[in-house]
Amino acid sequence: MIQYFNPGESQALFDFTSSLQKILEKNNYTNREIALVCIGSDRATGDCLGPIIGHKLTRFCGERYKKSFHIYGTLEQPIHAKNLEATIQTIQLYHPDALVIAVDASLGIVEHVGYITLGEGSLCPGVGVDKNLPAVGDIFITGIVNLSGFGSQMLLQTTHLNLVMQLADFISMGISRCLLRSKLRPALKRAE
Repeated sequence: MIQYFNPGESQALFDFTSSLQKILEKNNYTNREIALVCIGSDRATGDCLGPIIGHKLTRFCGERYKKSFHIYGTLEQPIHAKNLEATIQTIQLYHPDALVIAVDASLGIVEHVGYITLGEGSLCPGVGVDKNLPAVGDIFITGIVNLSGFGSQMLLQTTHLNLVMQLADFISMGISRCLLRSKLRPALKRAE
């Protein structure tokens, strides 16, 4: 089931964080490493959502969570079509039992532009721009940055950076709030 969150609504961040927490608990996250795969390129405004989130969370997490929370995809080292498969293999090799959360920008209908989606299951990156890439993740989070349809690649190029930053702030804050929850802290201490 896909859940939609409108960052413009006052309860949206609380609802997003609560929903993500429930999915993490359902997937027994306190006994597993977490690998966050932030997909996208820093070369197109609409596609840089993932790397911006990875950048923000790397700054937040730093050394504190590095043994149990692994971030793949930042502005400095983006995960995109050319290295996604190698990244998935790296995660399987070094974190075989990790709970993988995939984050990416997406395209959607006009009513959902500016919304966040959250759900269980894999994310199929590149579908909106007709790319055939491997599915990734046990949990997915997307930010709908523009309309889908004809000229999708051009729409990613012309997406407003302000919208991308608002979505990145919302998603980063929601993920970081989940990390700060007391249920995760004991597991992180045990992993160190």
